[in-house]
Amino acid sequence: MLIPLTVIVVITIADLLTPHDISLSPLLITAPAITASFAGPRRTAVIVVITIVVRLLLDLEAGLLGSRDMQSQLAALLVVSVLLVVFSYLRDRHERVLTRVRSVSEAAQRALLRPLPPRLGALDLASMYLAAEEEAQIGGDLYAAARTDDWARILIGDVRGKGLPSVSDAALLLGAFREASRRHATLPDVARHLDESVRVELAEHAQDLAEAEENFITAVVLEIPHDRPVVHLIDCGHPPPLLVRDHQVMTLHVAHPAPPLGLGELAEPTYAVETFAFEEGDTLLLYTDGVIEARGPGGGFYPLADRLRSWRGGGPETLVEHVRDDLLAYVGGRLGDDAAMIAIQRSAAGVVAVTGPGSGADD
Repeated sequence: MLIPLTVIVVITIADLLTPHDISLSPLLITAPAITASFAGPRRTAVIVVITIVVRLLLDLEAGLLGSRDMQSQLAALLVVSVLLVVFSYLRDRHERVLTRVRSVSEAAQRALLRPLPPRLGALDLASMYLAAEEEAQIGGDLYAAARTDDWARILIGDVRGKGLPSVSDAALLLGAFREASRRHATLPDVARHLDESVRVELAEHAQDLAEAEENFITAVVLEIPHDRPVVHLIDCGHPPPLLVRDHQVMTLHVAHPAPPLGLGELAEPTYAVETFAFEEGDTLLLYTDGVIEARGPGGGFYPLADRLRSWRGGGPETLVEHVRDDLLAYVGGRLGDDAAMIAIQRSAAGVVAVTGPGSGADD
């Protein structure tokens, strides 16, 4: 409030110091205009009253109060002031409604995309979500985790499309994953259940057959035993995970990828489980294509594997923060698609060494 009051004082002093034939009092309208830009209707009305009183006193001191020119200017001041108060009231009411809508939206988003626990058995976890939709915290990317006494299962997926329209499809897959993790004993059964659930639900909500065939969700489903240093995974058309070991970055390419979820009826997948070594101190990074398809100012894609080599190590939280900060700096602060990441690090608790085939990864 000091800003408009200072403006009034400065204009008043300047008007008193200038000759009577030069009137600066019309400039007083700037004080209510400034106030309306940041204050509510009550404070704006207070500044309006102060402005009108000062204007009357200045015109009275100059002997111009009864002139037609001053009367028309005063009428204009009154009209503009009333409009500024009304504008401030409407903006204030709109902000209150928007605040309530945001609070409800954030609560719904948190209920849908639950934060991953920082620890899951012998695993340390960290997650990150960057929504492309403005004012949103979730879009078409998703992740979830489930645990039993023997293993932890983790899902990351990407619904075709982006932003808020894909949230319902993400909710469908998350619900199916939580149900399947409790009901099914094997990872292929979980993947098959996810495909069937997605295919049925997307077909029911599609407008026609062509649209149903275009709807799908890419995903990676992992199963990590608590007592063995391995990771089992099924890749359903999703970007492959990256494994960071001793400052080396390796891509976990699968030999037999499955089609995206929702397209199983067309391809009749077998959902073969691939196994890789996942030892103490290793860190897995799961991500969606919003990360690797983010473009910089020059049009090039974000080179995730190369950028990971600059990570100096630490816990999963430091890894996702490193990628997030580097990614946003690379694209100039704004993503064109939703992006999600999960970092998983194996701790030493309850792990025994394992050797043999199936423990490698591709550089």
